[in-house]
Amino acid sequence: MRRLAVSGTYSTGKTTTTIALAHLTGVPRTHARTMREILADVLPGKRLEECTAAELIQLGIHRFTERTVHESHLPDGFVSDGSSLHEWVYGKVRVRAGIHPTDGYETGGSAPAFYEEVIDALGAVLKDHARRAYDVFIHLPVEFDLVADGHRPVSERFRSMSDELLRDTLDELRIPYHVVGGTLENRLATIVDIFGLPARTSLERAMELARRETADAYRQTARAARTAERRSA
Repeated sequence: MRRLAVSGTYSTGKTTTTIALAHLTGVPRTHARTMREILADVLPGKRLEECTAAELIQLGIHRFTERTVHESHLPDGFVSDGSSLHEWVYGKVRVRAGIHPTDGYETGGSAPAFYEEVIDALGAVLKDHARRAYDVFIHLPVEFDLVADGHRPVSERFRSMSDELLRDTLDELRIPYHVVGGTLENRLATIVDIFGLPARTSLERAMELARRETADAYRQTARAARTAERRSA
């Protein structure tokens, strides 16, 4: 069993794809909570859009720590929803796209002078982890519109820049990756074929379970966000 990381920026379908792949093949799935979910524990009552650059770095470190702990419990292999490179990429792109990117090309507040220097220093750690922790990446390109659920404070420009930097970083680190697009069914079939993974259930059943679990997770995130907004008000 190999250590697979599913890469891609916001609204590319990482969560649904990894959940479905885990159900289909039996390969254990690992992930870290979203920054909004972590926010409720680390900075209760605060909205993500209110966080300073330093607080965003704090949340990213919490997310990286959670991710590595979960991965350490699966020494025989896993499929990861995202990777440590995402913490690096999202932080780096905020230097150019704004701390809180908005729809369009507004910066949403420029990063303070220290921010890029700190992000680059953290990036060295996150890249080193990626080299050692993952054997191969499955990269999901930007094919779908950004989900307008009110819980993804990024712009299309942010997504495009993140996608480009993710691929450039994989090339820089010489980590092999496969770009896999199309429908969920096409993705699963392609991934199973590339790696010769076993099928423990049908594609249809795996997709049904993944969509159900993803919808439940979105509802929980929405409830948590509403609670945080009420406390902030």
